[in-house]
Amino acid sequence: MPRRLFYVATDEEIKSGKATDIYFIRTKRILEAKGLDKVRVVAEVTPSKLPERWPWAILCGTEEVARLFEGIPIDVYSMPEGTLFFTRDRKGLRVPVMFIEGPYGDFCVYETPMLGLLCQATGVATKAARVKKAAGDCLVVSFGTRRMHPALAPMIDRAAYIGGLDAVSNIVGAEAIGQKPVGTMPHALIIVMGDQVRAWKAFDEVVEPDVPRVALVDTYYDEKVEAIMAAEALGKKLFAVRLDTPGSRRGDFAEIIREVRWELDIRGYKHVKIFLSGGLDEYSIPRLKKAGAEAFGVGTSISNAPVVDFAMDIVEIGGRPCAKRGKLGGKKQLWRCWDCMADLVAPFGHEGPKCPDCGGEMEPLLRPLIKEGKIVAKLPRPSEIRQYVLEQLEKVELEFPIE
Repeated sequence: MPRRLFYVATDEEIKSGKATDIYFIRTKRILEAKGLDKVRVVAEVTPSKLPERWPWAILCGTEEVARLFEGIPIDVYSMPEGTLFFTRDRKGLRVPVMFIEGPYGDFCVYETPMLGLLCQATGVATKAARVKKAAGDCLVVSFGTRRMHPALAPMIDRAAYIGGLDAVSNIVGAEAIGQKPVGTMPHALIIVMGDQVRAWKAFDEVVEPDVPRVALVDTYYDEKVEAIMAAEALGKKLFAVRLDTPGSRRGDFAEIIREVRWELDIRGYKHVKIFLSGGLDEYSIPRLKKAGAEAFGVGTSISNAPVVDFAMDIVEIGGRPCAKRGKLGGKKQLWRCWDCMADLVAPFGHEGPKCPDCGGEMEPLLRPLIKEGKIVAKLPRPSEIRQYVLEQLEKVELEFPIE
């Protein structure tokens, strides 16, 4: 067996069903031996309780699921990627986000990779959406790929962007979303150059003029001192100063921001924005925004977001409802009223219900993704999915707003 350079599964290993748990391989063998591998089933994917008491989540990873199942003789219905979902409907019934219909022996080995594709990407997209909701109109950039395995960089940055972030810093991550990477400068540049002003001026001299000039201002001196130095060195060219000091030695990051803003303003540098990074999340951002921060680089809290725990369960065999304990049998449709974001679960094929809150029309959320192994749904560009997410975020609130 050839030695791996990096411990990641290849596209071929995932697509062939090798990146699965052994008990699915054994299950497939047993069913084949007993002549049951072609029994037609419906298996639905549902979320359990969301992490950190999130009231809602953003579905992500469905395009990869479509690629995983492409060519397998099954049907898949799913919420569109980027759909904001709740774990329960208005009646308290568990919500399906997807269902798979076909011979169980043809798709059973794909349960493990399918869930992995959905669980992690949905967690990242949801955390990003919460961060963007907290930041509002402020620029938010994904800085977190350095905290995770580099093979995951495209997935992380794609999910973060879909969740609402404005840009990403990783090159391969930016390629995955069809955007240019965005970034500032590391402390290493300043340290190697031996002088802050020299480093800032070198950046301005060498880097393309269309890249905003953002000076890192917390390497050696007090943040407000270095901010003034940067403004005086670059003048009108300076777009922003970046503070990477979440754990200030004085213990109050917001107070530092107020000082920097004041000192820049009274010297005529009101055009210079304050860009923050380091240890940020949806809970810390509102207070820092109120203090004067206008842009945020958010890393670990998004890239290391808790996964959303999805499960796949068989709910129908040969057209007959069935389910294990704690699950509801039968193929289902999820209906939504987009005016009041009310959801209702109903048996598949039944007429759409009226909204229980406003009496309005409801739309089905589970739509054809794959028919007999062929992808039939449009797979939107990340920018289109992101816009869809932002529109939905206007209709919901964070569970723990920060005063």
